[in-house]
This record gives sequence, structure tokens and C-alpha cells, in this order.
Amino acid sequence: MDQRSALVTDALHFIGASSATALANAGFRVFCQDAAFVDAEVRRDFETRHPGLVVLAAQEAADLHAETFAAAGPLDVLVHNDAYPADRVPIEEADADAFRTALEALVVRAFERTGAFVPDMKKRGSGKIIFVTSAAPLRGLANYAIYVSARGAANSLAKTLAVELARDNIQVNAVAPNFIESPTYFPASLMEDPKTAARILKNIPLGRLGRQEEAAGLVAYLASPEADFLTGHVFPIAGGWA
Repeated sequence: MDQRSALVTDALHFIGASSATALANAGFRVFCQDAAFVDAEVRRDFETRHPGLVVLAAQEAADLHAETFAAAGPLDVLVHNDAYPADRVPIEEADADAFRTALEALVVRAFERTGAFVPDMKKRGSGKIIFVTSAAPLRGLANYAIYVSARGAANSLAKTLAVELARDNIQVNAVAPNFIESPTYFPASLMEDPKTAARILKNIPLGRLGRQEEAAGLVAYLASPEADFLTGHVFPIAGGWA
């Protein structure tokens, strides 16, 4: 049996590296993409810290598909691990251009990538697409309309694609974290101040931040054959917050 392949985007951010590692441990040949990989030093550092993962240089959806296909053929699993700053901005101060930029980063790019990779999955009659989004749209957050609305659009895109692609045996789900340790959203430095830590932790029923490996484990499960009957779900992983 040929080794299955997976692509993880924005691999330097959010739960990208941990998801790639979890997939590699599950037996996948894992390709990693990130805009920062255009810097040769950043790329070498990532490859050193994560041996066995394959770094891709392409940025645009069509180029990314071509590079992945040339290396591994049709992709088995596509993980949209897209990240964008969750800036606190009251709606009266929010800028429409900033909203458009967030939508581009968190929705449009994933939309374009899906369109590039799905034809191969349809031809083969199988595939998995996993969106890494956020639990925030499941409850809403005051003063975060830009970020939360964009994440909510990504959740809706995942659910819609699940219905559209089900007949082709392509499962689409979203992993929706919140309060997960990561340099992108909850860095270690944020928790060093006792008052800040107390303010954050009081919102989490389990009383702690989640580990990246816990969120990545859900990604790996959804990529596995055991999850073949799961599609169209948004799975919060937020310690009981959502």
C-alpha cells in the first residue's frame, strides 16, 4: 500500500508543526507550507527541528498543488491550518480593509486551495479536508468582529463543502481550538503575569490551557480511516469553553 500524503499550511503558526508531526507519526508523508519558508534560514531551521517533514516553497494555490502533485501524486489529506492575528477592535473602530485582509487569510486562501486539490480527490474517490479554525464563532467575542466573523466563515465553508463533496467520498471537518498554547495566540509569555493568567483561566472550565498535541491529535484522528464516517462537523477543543 502506498504511503498516504498530507499537506499542512501555515506550518510555522497555530498548531501547524504539531499537526504535521502527529500526521507523520500516524504514517503520513507530510508536506509543510508557510509564507516564511521563502527565507532560506527559516526553512533550514524548520527542517532541522522537524526531520522527515517535507518543506514546500510554493505560496499560490495552483503552484502549491503542482509542487505537491509532482512530489507525491494526488493528496490524501489537506489541512488548512491558517492563522491571522486576533486583534481586539471595537466595531466602530474596525476597518473594512482589515476585515477583507482577514477574510483573505482565513477563508479565501483555503477556498482557493480546496479548489486546486479537490479534482484529484474526486478522480480517486477519496480524500479528507480539515480546517483548523476557532471555537470563538460558536459563542462570539465582543470587540473581535473581524477575527471571529472570518473564522465563522471558515467553519461555514467546511460544513458546506462537506455536503457538496460527500458523494465523492471526501470528508470535510473543522477543528476549532481556543485557549490552546501556541506562539500565535496563547504564547508562554502571556501566562507569565499572574493577573493575566488568572483572567484567562477563569474562562476555561478545565482550568488550564490546552496543549498543541491535544489539538493535533484530533487533526490526526480526522485524517485517519477511523473517521471515514465523520463529515460536516465543527469540533471545538477549548476545555469546555465551547
